[in-house]
Amino acid sequence: MQSLEAFATARLADLERRAIRRRLVESPRTDAIHITRGGRDLISFCCNDYLNLSHHPRVIAASIEATRAHGVGAGASRLVTGNHPLFAGLEARLARLKGTEDCVVFGSGYLANIGIIPTLAGHGDLLLIDELAHACIWAGGQLSAATMHRFRHNDVGHLAELLATHRAAHGRALILTDGVFSMDGDLAPLGEIASLAEAHDAWLMSDDAHGVGVLADGRGSSHLPGAGRVPLQMGTLSKAIGGYGGYLCASHAVVEVMRTRARSFVYSTGLPPGVVAAASAALDIIATDPVVCARPVKLAQLFTQLCELPVAASPIVPLILGESEAALAASADLAEAGYLVAAIRPPTVPAGTARLRFTFTAGHSEAQVRALAEAVRGLR
Repeated sequence: MQSLEAFATARLADLERRAIRRRLVESPRTDAIHITRGGRDLISFCCNDYLNLSHHPRVIAASIEATRAHGVGAGASRLVTGNHPLFAGLEARLARLKGTEDCVVFGSGYLANIGIIPTLAGHGDLLLIDELAHACIWAGGQLSAATMHRFRHNDVGHLAELLATHRAAHGRALILTDGVFSMDGDLAPLGEIASLAEAHDAWLMSDDAHGVGVLADGRGSSHLPGAGRVPLQMGTLSKAIGGYGGYLCASHAVVEVMRTRARSFVYSTGLPPGVVAAASAALDIIATDPVVCARPVKLAQLFTQLCELPVAASPIVPLILGESEAALAASADLAEAGYLVAAIRPPTVPAGTARLRFTFTAGHSEAQVRALAEAVRGLR
């Protein structure tokens, strides 16, 4: 026990020294865009609830009704007794939105990726992963025991070189990328990657956690013009959809393989009924209100224009400041001005690229965005 305590104490001291220790801070959300922290009411520009559906009356009502009808928990894994009838409706809605034959819902986006990737690839297979892909994609790759190579961020030429060098020596091959990169807000060149995948008999999977609901009338980054064919469309229910969970939209055969072999699906309790019903209600709103779906990107583009930053392609805008201390200080200054904006530090982002990460939602007003931009310009 002494060695364990010594390890933990030394590790915390090291993280503190490098300004990368994380702390949980009690932060109740009082409505779609306001949050209370340290006794102060702040406007949040760091939430991924892009359409504010977590607070939408129809979504809340659907969750309450399902909870009353089915209870607060699923009771078991979906293959045992946890497959309550609401799942079929949710999966059908997601497949329809994404234009696929079928869909399977997981307990979270992280659980989805650590289940999907090892189910599709193993020893003797090849994974080619964008270097800035989400941590759960890398975790899924490590669990697969496949050979992994990273390609430079959004560098199609480097990906082509890796395929030419390594593809022939492996059985199955997967190309894995985010559709919208969570810390930079930029988009993957899915059309070019899809062409390479087809030329080399590689399977393309895009993690569209930050694209679904806000791009291409809510259908996500894999449905933007020129995106090509993305046979494995993975995403989450916890960002624009406003709740919790993950999914894979794909062919019926692929989805059936996941339902019987993906370990994070087979051995996890099903999502609570209220969560499933809430997601279905949110998807109904997304499918019928393209104006709301487009608003977060429009507000992000207004912000980048006002701050003379590169034009936003998604609701996410980074302001790279370099060192962790600088990002923490800037976040604190904005909090004093009434805005909650997260300081993102290594290892979430590469060393030397600590930043402020701004996210914009349909519930923000143009006046709030303009006031935020004025506060940010005062940081420089």
